[in-house]
Amino acid sequence: METETAADPLDQFARLLQLVEHLRGPDGCPWDRRQTPISLQKYLLEETSELIEAIDQAQSSEICDEIGDVLFILTLLIAIHREQQQFSADEVFARIMAKMIRRHPHVFGGAPVSDEDELRAQWQRIKALEKQSPPPSLP
Repeated sequence: METETAADPLDQFARLLQLVEHLRGPDGCPWDRRQTPISLQKYLLEETSELIEAIDQAQSSEICDEIGDVLFILTLLIAIHREQQQFSADEVFARIMAKMIRRHPHVFGGAPVSDEDELRAQWQRIKALEKQSPPPSLP
């Protein structure tokens, strides 16, 4: 197994965000600057398919590379939406953390479950409630 670098993953993600900002900036890459959420859809599907293939083949080095490719596309999407003042990486992280805490009351809320079937049923109930009352829209 490959060893992790000593760098803090949060620092690494901040550096990736800065890299994407540079690529989309005036001295960056014309291809990266042209990308939109719509244009990135095909790349997200392509990279996700490649990740799935690497997982199926249990190729840890390829899995690592493909996770990076998917993360790059997701970071591009975050950057584009931040540029359009729709949301930031902080908002993405805050929402996914709130969702995962909400969907894991057996871990964070003292609502024990006895088995995996009960866990799945609880997850589906929570998802259904979220669809009835979605999080507030972004400014």
